[in-house]
Amino acid sequence: MNTKAIYAACLFAALNVCTLSARAEADVSEKTYTYGTHLDIKKVVSLKQDASDSCGIVNAQLTYLDSHDKTQVLDYRKFAECNSDN
Repeated sequence: MNTKAIYAACLFAALNVCTLSARAEADVSEKTYTYGTHLDIKKVVSLKQDASDSCGIVNAQLTYLDSHDKTQVLDYRKFAECNSDN
Protein backbone atom coordinates (compact mmCIF):
# COMPACT_ATOMS: atom_id res chain seq x y z
CA MET A 1 0.00 0.00 0.00
CA ASN A 2 1.50 3.35 -0.96
CA THR A 3 1.55 6.48 1.18
CA LYS A 4 -1.04 8.31 -0.95
CA ALA A 5 -3.59 5.60 -0.25
CA ILE A 6 -2.83 5.74 3.48
CA TYR A 7 -3.19 9.55 3.52
CA ALA A 8 -6.46 9.32 1.60
CA ALA A 9 -7.83 6.73 4.03
CA CYS A 10 -6.86 8.88 7.03
CA LEU A 11 -8.45 11.96 5.48
CA PHE A 12 -11.64 10.03 4.71
CA ALA A 13 -11.81 8.74 8.32
CA ALA A 14 -11.26 12.24 9.74
CA LEU A 15 -14.01 13.71 7.55
CA ASN A 16 -16.44 11.00 8.67
CA VAL A 17 -15.75 11.80 12.34
CA CYS A 18 -16.33 15.52 11.70
CA THR A 19 -19.57 14.80 9.85
CA LEU A 20 -20.90 12.60 12.66
CA SER A 21 -20.15 15.19 15.34
CA ALA A 22 -21.76 17.96 13.28
CA ARG A 23 -24.84 15.81 12.74
CA ALA A 24 -25.06 15.11 16.50
CA GLU A 25 -24.93 18.84 17.25
CA ALA A 26 -27.67 19.50 14.70
CA ASP A 27 -30.00 17.15 16.60
CA VAL A 28 -30.00 19.41 19.68
CA SER A 29 -33.21 21.38 20.03
CA GLU A 30 -32.91 24.60 22.03
CA LYS A 31 -35.93 26.44 23.39
CA THR A 32 -36.79 29.06 25.99
CA TYR A 33 -39.04 28.18 28.91
CA THR A 34 -42.39 29.92 29.20
CA TYR A 35 -45.14 29.24 31.71
CA GLY A 36 -46.89 26.04 30.72
CA THR A 37 -44.06 24.63 28.60
CA HIS A 38 -44.35 20.82 28.51
CA LEU A 39 -41.09 19.26 29.71
CA ASP A 40 -40.28 15.67 28.72
CA ILE A 41 -37.19 15.06 30.89
CA LYS A 42 -35.80 11.55 31.15
CA LYS A 43 -32.29 12.45 32.37
CA VAL A 44 -30.58 15.75 33.24
CA VAL A 45 -27.22 16.09 31.50
CA SER A 46 -26.10 19.49 32.84
CA LEU A 47 -27.22 22.64 34.62
CA LYS A 48 -25.51 25.99 34.00
CA GLN A 49 -26.17 29.54 35.17
CA ASP A 50 -24.56 32.93 34.62
CA ALA A 51 -22.10 33.97 37.28
CA SER A 52 -23.49 36.64 39.60
CA ASP A 53 -22.29 38.37 42.78
CA SER A 54 -25.80 39.43 43.72
CA CYS A 55 -28.86 37.43 44.78
CA GLY A 56 -30.95 38.48 41.78
CA ILE A 57 -32.32 36.83 38.68
CA VAL A 58 -29.83 35.13 36.32
CA ASN A 59 -29.99 33.27 33.02
CA ALA A 60 -29.70 29.49 33.31
CA GLN A 61 -29.59 26.55 30.93
CA LEU A 62 -30.75 22.95 31.38
CA THR A 63 -29.46 20.26 29.03
CA TYR A 64 -31.37 16.99 29.21
CA LEU A 65 -32.41 13.83 27.38
CA ASP A 66 -36.08 13.44 26.55
CA SER A 67 -38.03 10.15 26.50
CA HIS A 68 -36.72 9.48 22.97
CA ASP A 69 -33.08 9.96 24.11
CA LYS A 70 -32.83 13.18 22.08
CA THR A 71 -30.76 15.97 23.62
CA GLN A 72 -32.77 19.09 24.45
CA VAL A 73 -31.57 22.46 25.75
CA LEU A 74 -33.86 24.72 27.78
CA ASP A 75 -33.01 28.35 28.55
CA TYR A 76 -34.74 29.87 31.57
CA ARG A 77 -34.35 32.52 34.28
CA LYS A 78 -33.95 31.78 37.98
CA PHE A 79 -32.87 33.27 41.27
CA ALA A 80 -29.10 33.09 41.66
CA GLU A 81 -27.68 30.76 44.23
CA CYS A 82 -26.17 33.20 46.70
CA ASN A 83 -24.57 33.03 50.11
CA SER A 84 -26.09 35.11 52.87
CA ASP A 85 -24.81 35.64 56.41
CA ASN A 86 -28.34 36.36 57.70
